Amino acid sequence: MTVVDETQSEPADTRGRVAELHALREEALAGPSERATEAQYAKGKLTARERITLLLDPGSFREVEQLRRHRATGFGLEAKRPYTDGVVTGWGTVEGRTVFVYAHDFRIFGGALGEAHATKIHKIMDMAIAAGAPLVSLNDGAGARIQEGVSALAGYGGIFQRNTRASGVIPQISVMLGPCAGGAAYSPALTDFVFMVRETSQMFITGPDVVKAVTGEEITQNGLGGADVHAETSGVAHFAYDDEETCIAEVRYLLSMLPSNNRENPPVHTGDDAADRRCEALLDLVPADGNRPYDMAKVIEELVDDGDYLEVHERWARNIICALARLDGQVVGIVANQPSVLAGVLDIEASEKAARFVQMCDAFNIPILTLLDVPGFLPGVDQEHGGIIRHGAKLLYAYCNATVPRISLILRKAYGGAYIVMDSQSIGADLTYAWPTNEIAVMGAEGAANVIFRRQIADAQDPEATRQKMVKEYKAELMHPYYAAERGLVDDVIDPADTRTILIDSLTMLRTKHADLPSRKHGNPPQ
Repeated sequence: MTVVDETQSEPADTRGRVAELHALREEALAGPSERATEAQYAKGKLTARERITLLLDPGSFREVEQLRRHRATGFGLEAKRPYTDGVVTGWGTVEGRTVFVYAHDFRIFGGALGEAHATKIHKIMDMAIAAGAPLVSLNDGAGARIQEGVSALAGYGGIFQRNTRASGVIPQISVMLGPCAGGAAYSPALTDFVFMVRETSQMFITGPDVVKAVTGEEITQNGLGGADVHAETSGVAHFAYDDEETCIAEVRYLLSMLPSNNRENPPVHTGDDAADRRCEALLDLVPADGNRPYDMAKVIEELVDDGDYLEVHERWARNIICALARLDGQVVGIVANQPSVLAGVLDIEASEKAARFVQMCDAFNIPILTLLDVPGFLPGVDQEHGGIIRHGAKLLYAYCNATVPRISLILRKAYGGAYIVMDSQSIGADLTYAWPTNEIAVMGAEGAANVIFRRQIADAQDPEATRQKMVKEYKAELMHPYYAAERGLVDDVIDPADTRTILIDSLTMLRTKHADLPSRKHGNPPQ
């Protein structure tokens, strides 16, 4: 660290002053020591500046407050005043569009947050909000700087307040590249997307030692709050990757799908996939037999441009798919039941996952395409006691509150309340299409016949034969593919092979949609 010797004469001219400036910058760029850098590499982690270089377009980074140092005293802090104070802040571009970033430098105070450190983050967050540009945080910090006491805690409060103020205004992406414990974990939880790297990143409120002391349970840091835990079990992480390079590359890809702010539309990337391409493969992908499973991901691949999409929360609540993709170059958010997992039913986790995704799409002007093949809500005591009513209502609320273009497509089953919740026409879908294999009903034919014709079946000489007869009658009367179309509950029954073209034409028409919500401070969504 450079220490100014007041006994030495100051530089005599501007050239001397500039040379002094360059020396200070070199010191700030180099970091605390080669030993600290090697220790970072030994953990399988890159430095803060190397991460920023991967994230931003080459040569575009402009640093803010590089020469900031803390003013704290006590516990030896006055003798350790490194430049940057353990966080690198600034802006640059990703594919030519402005993005703000801050990156913890674990080599300095373990990336711990103190007053100066927090003030730098507050400033870059304020700049991002004012400029209307995305904010990416590259997290690798040991929490609050204990030596600075409550000043560090107040710094976190300022971050949380700004996370909340920026919510739905600019995209906020948290990239977890090291530890994140205690109250610090709430900032990523307030952002739109959380990325994690296996083995090197962890998030938890109370660490393994505290858990053991309180409950007696022994668990590792990764077992408690590692990337796989949060990607598969808790749902805290939207994406998990094996290394930092892949992780940060995917952050760039996600940014290419998002607008800079809530006043803009997502960027358009035109490609070679024709808008009028027929999707003949769809005729074979989805079995007409409602009891046979299939992979909805293959349907999405067939529909979207070049079969390319980014699935959000891929490994959590796998009975529903949430993804960002393009149709004729236009970004669209896709919500789809996954019949290959739990038959595609809605449950607590699937409802929460889809609700948050719908809200995100609506906040950032991304049209929503819903692909339905849902037999209903998952029955069970655990689901009812866990609050499936209020959790399912979150998805219903999100759809009803969304003003972006909304198109729903019924591929096969659409039963009961789950059909209503999954953006049916009755809750405001702009256009609703169905394939000839659709079955829209209160419940399946077998269950319906057992309820409606219970007495006739019980009194019959051959109850099973009578039951089968009644099932056929119910299907013929109420569950044929055109029943809903005859009553205006779907706008059209379409050839599956024409789906891509029809969706693109519909989205083009809806591009200028304008809808106003009632005047209010904000709604009170179900919790």
